[in-house]
Amino acid sequence: MTFRFARHTNNLEQLKSFYIDILGLELLGGFENHNGYDGVFIGKPNENWHLEFTKSEELVTFNFGEEDILVFYPNTKLEFELIHDNLIANKIQFIQAKNSYWNDNGKMFLDPDGYHVVISHLKIE
Repeated sequence: MTFRFARHTNNLEQLKSFYIDILGLELLGGFENHNGYDGVFIGKPNENWHLEFTKSEELVTFNFGEEDILVFYPNTKLEFELIHDNLIANKIQFIQAKNSYWNDNGKMFLDPDGYHVVISHLKIE
């Protein structure tokens, strides 16, 4: 099964930069003016998932909840530390999660749209 998380945004370039330059994901593809939408696909090559962010003339009113979270599990401690250090270098503020599990097992922050993101130091098996 392949998984795509798709989200419409007003901040396509900011999200692209955030997920690629700060979190270390890669641009997998994109499109311009497809039925009035521009978009990017961001993830890791040869994985069965990716993020899709789209933008159109329609402005988005965001309605994210505190527990709507993207969680990333780096494959190694070094990868976690690189992302963590990159967040700090880019002055991304860590925030407290409503669910204390994420405070104990990772770091939570907001992306440019205000969506909650966690980078976890646990490894999913």
